Amino acid sequence: MATNTSFQLFSSSKDKPSLGLGFLESSEPQLPPPPPSVEVLSSEVSSSVKYTVEPVYLDGLTLLKGRVSTKEVLGLPNSDLVPGIYEGGLKLWEGSLDLVKALRSEIQNGCLSFEGKRVLELGCGHGLPGIFACLESAAEVHFQDFNAEVLRCLTIPNVNANLLEKAKPETVSEVRFFAGDWGEIHQLLPLGRESEINLTSSSEHGQASAYDVILMAETIYSISAQRNLYGLIKKCMNQPNGVVYLAGKKHYFGVGGGTRQFLSMLEKEGVMAATLVTEVADGSSNVREVWKLSYK
Repeated sequence: MATNTSFQLFSSSKDKPSLGLGFLESSEPQLPPPPPSVEVLSSEVSSSVKYTVEPVYLDGLTLLKGRVSTKEVLGLPNSDLVPGIYEGGLKLWEGSLDLVKALRSEIQNGCLSFEGKRVLELGCGHGLPGIFACLESAAEVHFQDFNAEVLRCLTIPNVNANLLEKAKPETVSEVRFFAGDWGEIHQLLPLGRESEINLTSSSEHGQASAYDVILMAETIYSISAQRNLYGLIKKCMNQPNGVVYLAGKKHYFGVGGGTRQFLSMLEKEGVMAATLVTEVADGSSNVREVWKLSYK
């Protein structure tokens, strides 16, 4: 296992901000228009879908994970994802567990504290990383997923189950839930902005109205979605002290994405640095990684 390997992304930012990456510019099959962005209230939790729960053991930490039927929730056969319709939020992905372990390690090593922080989990699904932030006394934790049905049937029940079980009454976080596409959800997020933050100068306004920590696991599998994801990060991330913790595979075979291609996008623009927190080799040909991103 390799940990805390740092490298500097492109130091030059003389060129105008542009992705300029051929693999991102290539044409891809047209997807249906995304669903409208909505806030899903905790009271909107589904009572018609069967929800069962089981423990997840993470190196001395026990969390709860829910289980629901994809067919019952969305009327789809059990599937990892259907691009543009269902983005895999009902499955518990390995990267989510990797991320929780890495966050716990960062706290133990004195590299991270959630206390009093404003946290956003993107592509949350079960929401385990965001739930962990709640248990570590974050002030606000906002959960985002592509599908409102995922939030109603899985995320909200899972957050409730974990916080009722473990949260201390005096440190209860404010939790909210938002559904929508990464290209549009910034318009609804309480700490999002209409435009990307000014990356060349400090901004008191940006400092006061952005997320301190952004968490995301297994969100970079789609090349076509990486552009919107990176743009959303820049519209939501606190400058200059905000951080992103990203968990994912080096390569997603068959769909084209991966951590290396996402980091290449950051390299090209040259405004963020990345640190490898940990990598996990489970015997397969594909390595999973957790990265920390921050402004230079």
